[in-house]
Amino acid sequence: MHVHLETERLILRRFTESDAGLLFALHNDPDVMRYLNGGKPTPREVIVGETLPKFIATDFFAAVEKTSGEFIGWFHLRAPEGKPADEPELGYRLHTWAWGKRYATEGSRALIREAFEKLGARRVFAQTMAVNLGSRRVMERCGLRFVRTFFEDWPDPLPGSDQGEVEYELLRSEWRPYR
Repeated sequence: MHVHLETERLILRRFTESDAGLLFALHNDPDVMRYLNGGKPTPREVIVGETLPKFIATDFFAAVEKTSGEFIGWFHLRAPEGKPADEPELGYRLHTWAWGKRYATEGSRALIREAFEKLGARRVFAQTMAVNLGSRRVMERCGLRFVRTFFEDWPDPLPGSDQGEVEYELLRSEWRPYR
């Protein structure tokens, strides 16, 4: 996949070693992490020793606002381990100040286009907690449709996990280039 993608307002680039502080700040915002780990803090050594190396090695993209150069969060498009390469999962995590500005939709659409036009994907999917309405709206605005609700057995369930997780998908045959 490209090392660098641009949209109207965003630059999506590969992560580098110098992004540790940016990632640490994002992953330690309790509102950002609410539906991911209940808002618990992530130690810096976990970010530096585990998270960042994984992001550098796989298809994670740092999202930077073009006009300000500000780091707004990240996106990923990658097949989960052991799953078909032509069925990548879309994901995103943005700073709260970037919410509601359609950045998640804009970045996601760029990656979906990349998946179908350049990577030969058969299907793009995304998952979130059923109660994460903001994330579900992004999926819908990108053309993904609801497929299923499923339940995970979490060791430390988050509030709302009793309503399950949801999966959305967009098949290559259903995809139309965005205007």
